[in-house]
Amino acid sequence: MSITSTQQRLADAVRRGRQFWDSGPGAALWRAERACLGPHCEHRHGVLSLQLGMAPLISDMSPIRHTLEWAPSAALARQSNTLVCAPERLPLADDSLDLTVVHHLLEAVERPHQVLQEAARVTRADGRLVVFGWHPYAPAGGAPRRHQPPWQQPWRTPRRLRDWLEFVDFEIERVDYCGFRLPWRSARNRCLETFGRRYNVPLGQAYLLIARRRALPVQPITLREPKLVGAKSGAWLGLARHHPQAPTRDVASAGDPPSARPLQEAATRRVESSRSA
Repeated sequence: MSITSTQQRLADAVRRGRQFWDSGPGAALWRAERACLGPHCEHRHGVLSLQLGMAPLISDMSPIRHTLEWAPSAALARQSNTLVCAPERLPLADDSLDLTVVHHLLEAVERPHQVLQEAARVTRADGRLVVFGWHPYAPAGGAPRRHQPPWQQPWRTPRRLRDWLEFVDFEIERVDYCGFRLPWRSARNRCLETFGRRYNVPLGQAYLLIARRRALPVQPITLREPKLVGAKSGAWLGLARHHPQAPTRDVASAGDPPSARPLQEAATRRVESSRSA
């Protein structure tokens, strides 16, 4: 399989995906997803964010100053701030993005695990990784069908993505569902959308997954006092103090106890008398 053919298939999938998001059902779902992302994104501050997907920018309401869009080729770039590259090889440094959005792209690429791993690599430790995916157990109708272009790859549940995120040291912070409608109707109902989002009913056509880097547990270090082996003097413990030197005295008188002085003087006189005799 050549690289050119892989890029061509990805470019065709992006064109098909953009046609869906420009249609009526796609635009309605995009607005529902944007409203679902808003409360989690409006308080995220930073410098740089990136969206990997086929739809228009969905996180432009965040206070992050610069937002990058992605395209697989220069011919599909819609803005000047578009990152043209393969989704599994992003030309960005590690921990460089404050917000990374993967919007319905894992169901369209041949190596979704590598795309998710690359998105996690460029996300900062205090940033957020947002993944939009198709819910495989949602009612049919009004959304793309499974195993059909451009989302012909397997549709994975949030539980499955949890295992993938644990491999790259990320953990799920929250999962929200959006895109609610009645099974026998293709159009969405605003009241049903409000009810489903309020109680987070897992029957929406799409889900929003927010992940963050897993925090390593830190165990506090307890400092222990040194144990003293045997009895130590005060000087060894650093308790001795320097005192000014006392006036000098006779070594014999200063070193001998007072009770021994008369005996020493008597012995000295006895020796001198014996010498004179």
